[in-house]
Amino acid sequence: MKKKILGIVLSFSMILVTGCSKIPTLENGEEVIAEVDGLQITVNDLYDKVKLEYGTSVLINMIDDFIANQEVNSNDEAEEYADSQVSQLKLQYELAGVDFNSTLVTWGFSSEDDLVAYFISSYKKSSVVENYVKEHLTDDEINEYYDNEIYGDMTVRYILVDPDVTSDMTDDEKTAAEEEALALAKDIIKQLNNGADFSELAIKYSDDEATAKNGGLYSDFNKTGDNAPESAFFEAALALEDGKYTLEPIKTSYGYNIILKVSQKDKPELELVQDTIVDALYKEKSDEDEDLSDKTWAKVREKYNLNIVDTEIKNIYDTTISQLK
Repeated sequence: MKKKILGIVLSFSMILVTGCSKIPTLENGEEVIAEVDGLQITVNDLYDKVKLEYGTSVLINMIDDFIANQEVNSNDEAEEYADSQVSQLKLQYELAGVDFNSTLVTWGFSSEDDLVAYFISSYKKSSVVENYVKEHLTDDEINEYYDNEIYGDMTVRYILVDPDVTSDMTDDEKTAAEEEALALAKDIIKQLNNGADFSELAIKYSDDEATAKNGGLYSDFNKTGDNAPESAFFEAALALEDGKYTLEPIKTSYGYNIILKVSQKDKPELELVQDTIVDALYKEKSDEDEDLSDKTWAKVREKYNLNIVDTEIKNIYDTTISQLK
């Protein structure tokens, strides 16, 4: 889960420097860290090797940890997140009969506290990215989202006809079940056209047990949120006038839906939903750009006047960042 090689090297170097045993040295004064017949490896040899392979990522992690601690003053949320993550991991491995402490070692962590510190760092770094992106959203982006994606909450009644399909059915049997469900949904619409009561039909036919007993009532939902429906359902409901129902069944992953629009509230003022819009735009940007975090951190480091003095590490860093643009 993370590389700790440089830390191991530094710790080993300190033992060599502070320990009681004599440290072998070459004529040029370099300290020997290991030797076999015909080869002596010095601390500098190891450092140069580690620097080229891991030095850039270790250095940037150190820098980012410093910046994250400057940007995120409180550890409370980060600690709560870290404790939750560790507790979940421990439970998973304990239930599987796997020793969690041994697993930590294979991940490169010396203790549970080390893992907690890792999650705290990850949380704070993610917070830096999220805060930076949100702070740099433009008014145009916010206004465009408000105009095109924000609606008043809707209340509808609906009847769900779920095709009776099972995994062990043949393709022909699945097709037949789908056709049977669609035919029933269309028949329900015919009954509505002939004056049948929507609520009564929902109680009689709907396969959504949670809403059927209430006449298919589905209250105060919107395009996003915990109780948001699938896009096809939302768009169909949005297009209806109050008191009107869909004249064709609406297909979703749950089955065929007949929707009656009860009411829709007025669109809320921008000020009341701005935080929701900002959260949605951040999620949208994150979903669309897998490199968003790396790109953002590059900008944050610039704000903190990052200056990499080592030429080799600087070249590796600059090349990596240039590939993100």
